[in-house]
Amino acid sequence: MAAVAAARTISVGPGLQGLQRTLPLVVILGATGTGKSTLALQLGQQLGGEIVSADSMQVYEGLDIITNKVSAQEQRMCQHHMISFVDPLVTNYTVVDFRNKPQEMGTEKVNDRKAELEKEDGHALHKRLSEVDPEMAAKLHPHDKRKVARSLQVFEETGISHSEFLQRQHAEEGGGPLGGPLKFPNPCILWLHADQTVLDERLDKRVDDMLAAGLLDELRDFHRRYNQKKVTENSQDYQHGIFQSIGFKEFHEYLITEGKCTPETSNQLLKKGIEALKQVTKRYARKQNRWVKNRFLSRPGPGALPVYGLEVSDVSKWEKSVLEPALEIVQSFIQGHEPAATPVKIPCNETENKRSYHMCDLCDRIIIGDREWAAHRKSKSHLHQLKKRRRLDSDAITAIESWSVSPDRDKELKEKGSPGQNDEELKSSV
Repeated sequence: MAAVAAARTISVGPGLQGLQRTLPLVVILGATGTGKSTLALQLGQQLGGEIVSADSMQVYEGLDIITNKVSAQEQRMCQHHMISFVDPLVTNYTVVDFRNKPQEMGTEKVNDRKAELEKEDGHALHKRLSEVDPEMAAKLHPHDKRKVARSLQVFEETGISHSEFLQRQHAEEGGGPLGGPLKFPNPCILWLHADQTVLDERLDKRVDDMLAAGLLDELRDFHRRYNQKKVTENSQDYQHGIFQSIGFKEFHEYLITEGKCTPETSNQLLKKGIEALKQVTKRYARKQNRWVKNRFLSRPGPGALPVYGLEVSDVSKWEKSVLEPALEIVQSFIQGHEPAATPVKIPCNETENKRSYHMCDLCDRIIIGDREWAAHRKSKSHLHQLKKRRRLDSDAITAIESWSVSPDRDKELKEKGSPGQNDEELKSSV
């Protein structure tokens, strides 16, 4: 995800010199590979604005190729913020730290409490959360240690439950179902989207371009400087910080065995890493699009923010189908009137509960959310368990029926006496 902020105030037109208007924050959403950075740079240049990167991995120093950072030359063309300012060994930098970071590039202060909590057993953490905040615990999966730890951290630092903390935010003036009041009023949100097949091909090509640009050398250098010692000590964690970057962990086997195995094996591991990188990148793009649709496009109610879609499948028509419409929409916001373009809306089920709790006894799994529960009940694993249970039940019924009508059963009863007689014998023996 990326965002570009135009200058805070500008003159609104040649005939209105001296009249100033506060500008909206222009937010550019989209899956990886859709051209967010390109559009942000173009809008920033034409509007005299500055760019704020909102990429979770680009905040860290290093791995510039694999995190697809804009080049130093592009950063000189338009001032950029929030790129390469966190030490790569910091593993507990959060979105809260990002939000609270001052404009000046000072020393980062991060809270270690959440990281400490995440080291504990997940079920123990969830049980503790159930005691102090049962409402939030019912919404979170015991395996989701990050969110469970975050909720416990909120309780420890504020003295109130995370559920109540969020309720207070929503109740503030300007707040609503999506959260608390917006930091910047009247945001202009642009969503770049492409045909999935086209995007998949584009992402595969981008991986090939990264390799041509020196990706392997970048990975080797970063592994040697920051990761090799952790791997040796068996303390490597690919779930936190820059080490969770898509592309780094996929080459783990290749990096730790390079020079220690045959060239053939090394080449196989390299190919495996490249293929894994392509697959996980495409899956990540789908996940990002689902997030945009669920978070912005499917939200009901008057507080839902308008999102303007821009089709980016055909890059040869970029100026006509992307840049020009984007400028028209942004200029409408600047001038204070509604754009001619129609916001994107996706029909939604207002009764759907995204945090409902479901326990599947068949699969011995906890499922959170109505949609996830419906998907689980249709999944191959669940249907397999259901078929297995029905087969066992059917076999048991068949066995009982065959036993009850068997001629040998009658003979057995005659030899043992009548049911009543056996009951009396049992009573007397007791």
